[in-house]
Order: sequence, then C-alpha cells, then structure tokens
Amino acid sequence: MVDLSKYGPWALIAGGSEGVGEEFARLLAEAGFNLMLIARKPEPLEHTAQRCRALGADVRTLSVDLLDTSAVEQIVMATAELDVGLLIYNAGASTCNEPFLEASLTELKKVNDLNVTRMLELVQHFGRAMSDRRRGGILLVGSLAGYMGAWCHTVYAGTKAFSRIFAESLWLELRDRNVDVLELVLGVTRTPAMERVGLNFDVPGMIVNDPADVAAEGLAHLADGPVHVAGGNLPTAVANSAPDRADVVLRAHEQILSLVNERN
Repeated sequence: MVDLSKYGPWALIAGGSEGVGEEFARLLAEAGFNLMLIARKPEPLEHTAQRCRALGADVRTLSVDLLDTSAVEQIVMATAELDVGLLIYNAGASTCNEPFLEASLTELKKVNDLNVTRMLELVQHFGRAMSDRRRGGILLVGSLAGYMGAWCHTVYAGTKAFSRIFAESLWLELRDRNVDVLELVLGVTRTPAMERVGLNFDVPGMIVNDPADVAAEGLAHLADGPVHVAGGNLPTAVANSAPDRADVVLRAHEQILSLVNERN
C-alpha cells in the first residue's frame, strides 16, 4: 500500500467526491492518511468525507468550483497548516463538447483552465513544499484522449496530451528530490459522471474499468512514473501512438462514435 512515511500525513484530492476520486480517498483513509477533499458539489463531497471518517481518517473538505479564479487561493488558505505529502489532481473534465468553430471560446477556455491552469497552479504550490522536504508524490489523472485528436474534443484532448508530457518533464525534474510524479492514464471508466452523460458501455470489445480498480492501480504504481496506463489499456495507448496519425485518429473516431451512441 502507499507509503505513509513518504507521502503522508495529508493527501489532497482535487476532484475527491465521487468515482475514481472517492476511491482514492477510501484507499488512502484505509492506509492511515488524513485527507483534504476538494470538489464542487457539497453533497457527494460530504458523503465521501463521512465514509473516510468512518475508517478513522481526519478529513477536511472544501466545496469550491476550480473554475473560480479564487479557487487556488481558497485551497492554499485551507491547507496552510497541513503537511500535504500527496497531491492527486483528478478534477479534469470535458465541459464543452462542440465542434471548435461552433463553440464559445469562453467555454473552451474553461476546459483549458480546469485541465491545465488549475493543475499547474496546485502542482507548483504543493510541489515546492515537497521538493523542499525532499519527499512526496504528485499523481495526475490523465486520459487515453490525450493520445489522439478527437471530434468535438479539440481542446480537451489537447489538454490531456499536455498533461502527460508535463508529467514526464516534472518527473525528470523532481526525481532527485525524492518526489514521485505519475500520470495515471485512464480509459473508459464507469464513473457516476460518465453514467450521467449516457455513455454506451456495451460497445463490443470496449474495455470498461471500475473506479476502485484503477484508483488502486494508480496508488500501487505511484513510484513507477512518469506514466502508467491503467486498466489493461496499454495496448490501446501504444496503438494510438503510431506514426500514421490519420489512421489512428479515424479509427479512434469510429470507436468514440459508438461509445456516445452517435449514428451519423
């Protein structure tokens, strides 16, 4: 299990209220960590907090929208007295799913702010303290979407590609500071958020992962950075890294259409 002496005593999970974030919280509580849970919706946030308190963890919560320009300031203030040894950024999402030229640029910028800007701000703040202490861990939750361009996900796919390369670079910079960096790449995962948007999980040949399984896999491989592809999706990541980009993008496009039940 995760090394409390290296990554504890506090773990901060941005996007820690449900799905994979909730399972990260549960596993860390079982391992003896105290938790700072950040999420937008207060109800599921408190549900996860109570679940972890029942496991003996000291849990603090902050309900904040990471798109709020004051969000990072609020998080910094709320954790000022905490020794955060593990940062998990699980807050990325695709919040604007329209063709690029038809979408609002304001909405597209929100995708970038959530998946890139806030991630960078939190990683730099907590990473500096970890580097000074010469111990800690940073886990960024990525996506197979970062391995190829995608229709109606022009900005989201780009942010996930950025996240992976950023994790590789940060891993290189911090490896001699005893701070582990891992990009945990997820494929299709049966989370409450994905169920709410109505994804078709029954596409033949589609690998569908369980949140508890991928969270456990991520924590188990925290020291094995810079990138770990979870849930048996490594062959897909390798295939989608092929040099014939047109072939990769068009094949992936057909799979995505099946996943979202498109019929055009």
